[in-house]
Amino acid sequence: MVAASARVSGHDRGRDSRSRLIRLGLGASIAGLTAVLMVAAFPPGRFPEAAYILAIPGLLWSRRRPEWRLFLGFLFLGLFTGWVVLIWWLHHVTWVGMIGMSGVVALFPLVWFAAARFAMPRLAELEVATRITAVLGLAGLWVVLEWARMHLFSGFPWLPLAASQWERPILLQSAAFTGFWGISFILIFFNLGLALYLVRLVGFVRRRNGRFCPEFYLALVFLFLGSFGLYRTATGQKREPLMRAGVTQPYIPQVIKWDPSEARSILDTIYRTTLNLKALEPTVMFWPEAVTPLAVLGNASMQGWVETVSRDLDAPIVLGGIAFSEDDGGAELWHNSVFLVKPDTGLSPVFYSKRHLVPFGEYIPLRRFFPWAAKFVPIGGDFTPGDTSGLLSVNLPERTLSLGSLICYEDVYPALARRTTLDGAALLYVATNNAWYGEGAAAYQHAAHSVLRAVENRRPVLRTGNGGWSGWIDEYGLIRNVLVNDEESIYFRGGSVFELDRDRRWIGRLSFYTRHGDWFVLLSFVLAVTGAVLLVRRPYDPLAEVRSTK
Repeated sequence: MVAASARVSGHDRGRDSRSRLIRLGLGASIAGLTAVLMVAAFPPGRFPEAAYILAIPGLLWSRRRPEWRLFLGFLFLGLFTGWVVLIWWLHHVTWVGMIGMSGVVALFPLVWFAAARFAMPRLAELEVATRITAVLGLAGLWVVLEWARMHLFSGFPWLPLAASQWERPILLQSAAFTGFWGISFILIFFNLGLALYLVRLVGFVRRRNGRFCPEFYLALVFLFLGSFGLYRTATGQKREPLMRAGVTQPYIPQVIKWDPSEARSILDTIYRTTLNLKALEPTVMFWPEAVTPLAVLGNASMQGWVETVSRDLDAPIVLGGIAFSEDDGGAELWHNSVFLVKPDTGLSPVFYSKRHLVPFGEYIPLRRFFPWAAKFVPIGGDFTPGDTSGLLSVNLPERTLSLGSLICYEDVYPALARRTTLDGAALLYVATNNAWYGEGAAAYQHAAHSVLRAVENRRPVLRTGNGGWSGWIDEYGLIRNVLVNDEESIYFRGGSVFELDRDRRWIGRLSFYTRHGDWFVLLSFVLAVTGAVLLVRRPYDPLAEVRSTK
């Protein structure tokens, strides 16, 4: 009798061990598939359609009610791995920052998956209207979490779900109404709808249950309205020439960029790459962020050199550079700025200064309270942020153009581009320097955000990078030109002249999003709260799903 009991106990332990191995294997598979879909959906991945199914592995798993620790642990592993691959380029600057940032940004979708783990098993016991509201709430929560990622701890809104569609203009048009938030909402709601449809389909095959899934059909309606339903706004364009924009990529190596002994060589490189384009007769020449080795404003010799180049080119130059001044108390003020230099009048007194500075790159947060942090982040003094859009008036042969500038990664913040457009910008210019991050995915990922800003505000966007990505995007998110070499690489030293045009229908007009801002985030918050209340107030019966399938 004792021997038989021992055999049964050993058999149970073996079965439990095999069951746990199966659960661990399933979790590892879900984590791996989630990471693969993340990487495929965003640049440099070339499969943006992966965004339509990115969350489905985790959603289907959540329906099985896995152990919380197992579920969250493996999904965090998958999300963290995906982010490590996506922002691998950050290791060129900091390994610790790359790993730490991957962990932090992975927490936001992890919170969403935790909400899905709570909600998905409960949906079976809800009537149709309540179930749809709960699913809408989950989609709204995704948007709220993207908003939170944009604002917490100075914000890192890199690669929202909407950015995966940067080369698919057909779905981007809804951004002119909802901001990029609406695109993210449609994509994640489609994930939810398709996951629930697959659950229904399995129930039909196994038990001949009904296949009707209203959430999936609603997702199809949203997808149609957000794509084909709005794409007609991009038809019937009335385009007119805007300017011949010269774009210069000097591709200055970052190891020598601020070396005083290399200043002469850097200036010679900028001069050659600029004057090589003179025969192409650019209307305006554009240089990237902080291109000169010395301050343009505050250093007379540097200012004189830039003015000389403008005269030799016989065209205005819009350039990124450093502005140095002193306040009334004699304290030094440094600004990362964009200037306008004209061949006849020289440096314009009006310039734009970067409003959103890079923490630990352009300033040390809370330096007054933690002065010792400067020992670990040797950036010298802090830059001073600007506080206005600083529009530049560029005189063209047939008109004066109001140019709105964004520096570095400011184009990942929709509020800055929106404010600049509200203040009267007819063209948005992004001066950046992605050469810090090597020749990987960073420049492409960065450009994806400029596409979103173009559609949101219905303004063309011109970009110039120190080594790439340089090009321009029209009001409908169509990438019209990209500066590449003979090997089709964006990473090289050179330049070109782009023929910019615009749709006359949007001259002086503001998009719905530009006028009303992030209204869709508020709507998403209301949906998220409503869905949460409905789920929490309803007692959970684990057997409801089993009974519903009989």
